[in-house]
Amino acid sequence: MFTAVSRIDTPAPFFGGNRLVARRAASYTTGRRVVQVHAVTNVSRNPNMGKLKAGYLFPEINRIKNAHLEKKPDAAIISLGIGDTTEPIPAPIIDGMISSVSGLGTPAGYAKYGGYGPGEGQAELREKIASRFYPGGEVSADEIFVSDGSKCDISRLQMLFGPNRNVAVQDPSYPAYVDSSVMNGHATSFDASTKQYGNITYLSCNSNNNFFPNLAHANDSEIIFFCSPNNPTGAAATREQLTDLVAHAKENGSIIIYDAAYASYIENPDCPKSIFEIPGADECAIETCSFSKYAGFTGLRLGWTVVPENLKFADGFSVKADWNRLMNTTFNGASNVAQAGGLACLSDEGWNAMTELVGFYKENASILKRTFEDMGYTTYGGTNAPYVWVSFDGQDSWEVFTEILEKCDIVVTPGSGFGPAGDGFIRASAFGHRDSILEATERLKKAFTK
Repeated sequence: MFTAVSRIDTPAPFFGGNRLVARRAASYTTGRRVVQVHAVTNVSRNPNMGKLKAGYLFPEINRIKNAHLEKKPDAAIISLGIGDTTEPIPAPIIDGMISSVSGLGTPAGYAKYGGYGPGEGQAELREKIASRFYPGGEVSADEIFVSDGSKCDISRLQMLFGPNRNVAVQDPSYPAYVDSSVMNGHATSFDASTKQYGNITYLSCNSNNNFFPNLAHANDSEIIFFCSPNNPTGAAATREQLTDLVAHAKENGSIIIYDAAYASYIENPDCPKSIFEIPGADECAIETCSFSKYAGFTGLRLGWTVVPENLKFADGFSVKADWNRLMNTTFNGASNVAQAGGLACLSDEGWNAMTELVGFYKENASILKRTFEDMGYTTYGGTNAPYVWVSFDGQDSWEVFTEILEKCDIVVTPGSGFGPAGDGFIRASAFGHRDSILEATERLKKAFTK
């Protein structure tokens, strides 16, 4: 048994490689000899983590919000920032999970709902996802892998492809694409003048190109991250645009990682809800989606990724086979209770309730979009997506974020947090209680009407 005999508070030098490392140490006795235990290990830090700039966007926003509350503890903060759902999960979906939880308390129920399940997801759920979300038969159940959400799968896909890939991302786009690419060794150093990482191709999406990028810039990209409807701009790609994207990927031998997290918000019939509606996409694309923004599963965690049978690596080996191997090594399967909730979502009652919930948030988006436009601002999105992308005429987006927080006690998201092309914009999220949305519009009109 170790007994402490002294503590050395003065850093003790340690030579590691060519570096002199200061170490704090404590001395312990084992009864036979004194052992010095160092507070610094011999393990060097992952250099890719050191390339990351600042904190991840949404925790950073939360930190600033909490600092604001310390100065104004009575402030009634309204969040239009992080896209977190607020409304209760519909009753038919809750009932499915209750049945699952109750079953865990009986031998027969535990046999059905307990223990390890297939890493790919329960067969019945995979079948239901295929029939509900891919009714044209373009995706089969055995190409669907159930998981704990799209964000987790995005990082696992990085592991699948390994480091030192040429990656392209929409600019602006969900920050996890870039951050996970940096962590996994795709990027070189950060350029403060351009606010971009080297070896990542930023595909500018703005009103001048109808929020669809010049794909020629991605000719050398092996992996292309693409989100439709886009987070944060709310732009949904048309069938013609996605046809061009698939053609580009096939011509250049690239793989598209297609994020369809907000596809259920699309109302324009010319905007596909899945990349697999485009012929040939099964030879060049992976699609990820989730129940988070459809059924309020942001905390419950349930999603899926489609890896087509026809998708192959350069040597002809199956991408699906490697993904299956990776998932069964790194993941024990989504929660059985969450999967029961997913099955309930896809019943007739659950599907109708989920559709109503999406409709509620879409109405919130319409209210926000109309408010900003009435105030004199140019907006995008808010129709086929739960986000409104608001132009503040080139102002620094973090300064706009701070001004809105200080004047209105409202949290939005600064556009530059989604990439350098997002500067001059803020993103307003439609995920909120209706009374909060309406109160937010009144505060904004008083403080920011042009």
